[in-house]
Amino acid sequence: MIAVRGYEGRRVGVLGMGRSGLATARALAAGQATPVCWDDGEAGRAAAEAEGFAVEDLAREGPWRKGMGLLVVSPGVPHLYPAPHPAVAQAQAAGAQLDNDVGLFFRGMAMTDAEARVVAVTGSNGKSTTTALIAHILRGAGRPVQMGGNIGRGVLDLDPLADGETVVLELSSYQLELARALAPDVAVFLNLSPDHLDRHGGEGGYFAAKRRLFELGAPSACVIGVDDRHGRFLAAQSREADPEGARLIEIASGARLRGPGWSVFMNRAFLTERRRGEQAAALDLRACPGLIGAHNHQNACAAYGAARVLGLGPKAIEAGLRSFPGLPHRLQLLGERNGVRFVNDSKATNADAAEKALLSFERVRWIAGGVPKEGGIAPLAPLFGRVAKAYLIGQAAQDFAAALGATPHELCGDLATAVARAATEAEPGDVVLLSPACASFDQFRDFEARGEAFAALAQAVVAEPDGGQTDGEEGPR
Repeated sequence: MIAVRGYEGRRVGVLGMGRSGLATARALAAGQATPVCWDDGEAGRAAAEAEGFAVEDLAREGPWRKGMGLLVVSPGVPHLYPAPHPAVAQAQAAGAQLDNDVGLFFRGMAMTDAEARVVAVTGSNGKSTTTALIAHILRGAGRPVQMGGNIGRGVLDLDPLADGETVVLELSSYQLELARALAPDVAVFLNLSPDHLDRHGGEGGYFAAKRRLFELGAPSACVIGVDDRHGRFLAAQSREADPEGARLIEIASGARLRGPGWSVFMNRAFLTERRRGEQAAALDLRACPGLIGAHNHQNACAAYGAARVLGLGPKAIEAGLRSFPGLPHRLQLLGERNGVRFVNDSKATNADAAEKALLSFERVRWIAGGVPKEGGIAPLAPLFGRVAKAYLIGQAAQDFAAALGATPHELCGDLATAVARAATEAEPGDVVLLSPACASFDQFRDFEARGEAFAALAQAVVAEPDGGQTDGEEGPR
């Protein structure tokens, strides 16, 4: 745990008692502050009380009359759009400041003597894989490393920082938009696609939250994906502050970069580094089974760039790329039966993420649906030719069926039915792909629970004895 200093003997409000909220309360208490906790849910309040923390309704005026000057807001709690939480409104009316655990983490870094470095990764898609890949590469090269933020451990639940250590953080827009301090050594921006627009008041607000990592933090080095217009804009701004090209690495999976600066991009199957107009390295990503698909190629370019500015050489990075096993629920190969592969991409909760999955395979038995996101799957129409058949589940099934039009599809209702139908109809060379382009909350707790359910169903199919073949005769399919 990282103790939060600077609030000794003071009451500090903590709103939201999920993973980050409880970790924040513990960190404040370790720094001799008195956390005053609140959660709208009874279970969250009970969790705080079980650890001995004071619980008061922060949406009422009473707690703020006692001189609290800070409210630490958990990422899932809105502070502006679509409307401020009542506790946030009370805190602002009392003149209190707002912050979150990420802001407290970076403020605490300024108070420590440890010579540690921080890499912060943001973007719409690929954050978790890139964060885990950077940590994996560093660990494989013998560097001490911790990983946390929006993946693994909360930022204040990490161990106290040590000399020579690197902390790799995945940071979402929710975490970035409210942090009062952001000071990474290396900031990574991958991409931006429409998501969480109600929370940020539109796409501009969403991008503004991401940009704070580069504007407020003034990182020593920037690794920026330029495959979309938001990244190109951000890179252009960063380039103005870096005329020598020493602190900006531009990355791309969909274009060969030929500028005079520092770049990492895909040249067919080869990750290529260029610096000062010359090629510096080229790595064959076909030897990296945990990094399937163009979007994972972008993740690999980003991780390579971050590792380079941290001082690693190409050979050490290549070893890490080759040994990376991938993350669950992100184009995770579960197994193969009779030439049919089963791939779990449950993390694909919007059309942009599902596009990356569809682009990774030639012939797909596509399981899609759930709670739809704005825009549905209409943007994926150019890829419907890759879909041998779609198996639709959840709330979005009827709308997705309309969008698919003449593309073969079937309303399956639930995941078990979809897997059974896809497995029965799949032919050698097909990929049975769960890439829902939807949130999971209509039928599952979260995308992880959905992916675990799919994995269990798919692995049961893969494990069927003799692949359905008996004495040369075709068995049931």
